[in-house]
Amino acid sequence: MMSDTRTRPAPKAAVILTQSAEERVAALMAKAPEGAIGVKLSTPRRGCSGLAYSVDYVTEETAFDEKIETPGGIFYIDGASVLYLIGSTMDWVEDDFTAGFVFENPNAKGACGCGESFMV
Repeated sequence: MMSDTRTRPAPKAAVILTQSAEERVAALMAKAPEGAIGVKLSTPRRGCSGLAYSVDYVTEETAFDEKIETPGGIFYIDGASVLYLIGSTMDWVEDDFTAGFVFENPNAKGACGCGESFMV
């Protein structure tokens, strides 16, 4: 009996981070509070459309969170949020007046007028 020696490609991350977003994760981790092991993206219920993007420091791994190793540190995606984020791109954008993470999410069916929240 022959064994199956084919390999499968590594699974793709639910969220793609642009180089700018990876650099921002590195900057955050460079000044992270003691005990922080990474940065975590979640989608808490908030705003007029239902869900919002939240990026925070994390001090411990949680079961079912997706873990993405970036050059500047570990980036986690909340396990309960992954389904809302599959196929998304996360970017860091700065201009003269604002700076922040920007998300291109193919799952979002709408967003509130101020851009604070989205719905799927």
